[in-house]
This record gives sequence, structure tokens and C-alpha cells, in this order.
Amino acid sequence: MAKSKETFNKREKEIKRQKQRIEKKEKMDERKANAGKSKSLDDMLAYIDENGNISSTPPDPKKFKTFNAEEIEIGVPKHTDEPGSDVNEGVIDYFNESKGFGFIIDQQRNDRLFFHVNNLQEQVRERDRVTYDVERGAKGLNAVNIRKV
Repeated sequence: MAKSKETFNKREKEIKRQKQRIEKKEKMDERKANAGKSKSLDDMLAYIDENGNISSTPPDPKKFKTFNAEEIEIGVPKHTDEPGSDVNEGVIDYFNESKGFGFIIDQQRNDRLFFHVNNLQEQVRERDRVTYDVERGAKGLNAVNIRKV
């Protein structure tokens, strides 16, 4: 008896191809059957109500809000308060004399500001009350011109 030249993989691939052809044919038949049943434009429209939610019904014209175009701000307003323009007060939270840096906690904003020993006007220790100016550094705001109160 002669062996079949068809291997297992070839049979499996042929079965897959036949299944794909059948599925493709079924999809085509379904599309042809539903061709006349498409939705109208009104059924496909979506509306946004006064709260910003999507709905299928048009919004109530009585609830429309009018806005003045001049009052709308686009973007971020310019920062008018320049850092370093006024003297601030704070308490030295951490100070490492050997490395020459420390941190001050601002009394009003509770910000933690970095300072370097070169910006000290007099000798300070931890928990001293100080006044200082604020300057923008490479990594954020820094305290400069630091003096004891």
C-alpha cells in the first residue's frame, strides 16, 4: 500500500482555509441581508447636554448658557509676583555645616527652600528664625541673603 503524500500539517492548514472561506462567505451574506437596514443620520447623532454629558436627545434651549468671549482665559495667566521681590521669614529646618547647605521652612507658605552657606550673611543654626530673599535656581527656588531675626 502506498502512503498518502499529505502530511498532518497540510491537512490542518487546508481545514483552516476552508473554515476561513466559510466564515467570510457568512459575513458577506449577513452584510447583503442588512444592507437596507442602515441607520438614519438622526439615529447616529449624539448631543451634549448642559452638564457636558453625551445624550441621544437634543439639549433644552431654555438651559443654554451664554458666555462673554473676553472673559474666557486661554492658558495660564502670567505670574506677576516676582520671587525675590520681598523679604520672607522662616525657620531653619535642617543645616549641615560640614557640607554647607540647609533648608528653611517658610512661615507663610510652608514651603521648604534650599540654601547654601555662601548665601548666609551671619552664622546660623537649626531652629533659628531668619529673614531671606527668594531666588530661582537651577533646581527650584533658593533662599539668599539670609539673616537672623
